[in-house]
Amino acid sequence: MPLNRRELFMAGAALTAAGAGALPSFMTAARADDVPAAELAHTGPDGDVMVGSDKAPVTIIEYASMTCPHCAHFATTTFPELKQRYIDTGKVRYTLREFPLDALAAAGFMLARCGGNDKYMPIVDTLFAKQADWIVKEPLPALKSIAKQFGFTEDSFDQCLANQRLLDSIQEVRDHAAEKLGVNSTPTFFINGKRLIGDLSIEQMAKEIDPYLKDG
Repeated sequence: MPLNRRELFMAGAALTAAGAGALPSFMTAARADDVPAAELAHTGPDGDVMVGSDKAPVTIIEYASMTCPHCAHFATTTFPELKQRYIDTGKVRYTLREFPLDALAAAGFMLARCGGNDKYMPIVDTLFAKQADWIVKEPLPALKSIAKQFGFTEDSFDQCLANQRLLDSIQEVRDHAAEKLGVNSTPTFFINGKRLIGDLSIEQMAKEIDPYLKDG
């Protein structure tokens, strides 16, 4: 799925919050040894933005698309509980990696990256929370409005979305996940290397996390 600047908004009119990046809501799992650890540890050119203690016994890697409604549902329902229960208490270290299913999703990730590491997750969370506002026929005004909340100006917004190097970096993350890790839908999670696919509930995540914790 090679992307370039001109293509970023061509698909905007065809996207809706109900259909973009859709996948069944069921969850499936793959054996932990299906994924080579070295490949899973590979980050893109701009690295991972990690949340949580580097001493946490559990690492969760999520591959998501900004236009995926199931990703948005996870972000607004399960992730806050995951953060409160496991990330903020030092039990889980979490990162979200870019797996855009379309050019508009790539644009959302570009804005998150341009905001810097400190604003990456807040921008991602806001884009997910307001997904229905910007997955529209004319996405630029809504995206620009959201970006301004995080200090973007007209110029910095335009410069960000014109950054082909950044777009290529996001593309590289997506390609590696597809080619080396077998990711083909979103959200896809790796919990200490075990692949789980779909919009997980906190109960489903706890079932995978708790066995790694001393106090279970």
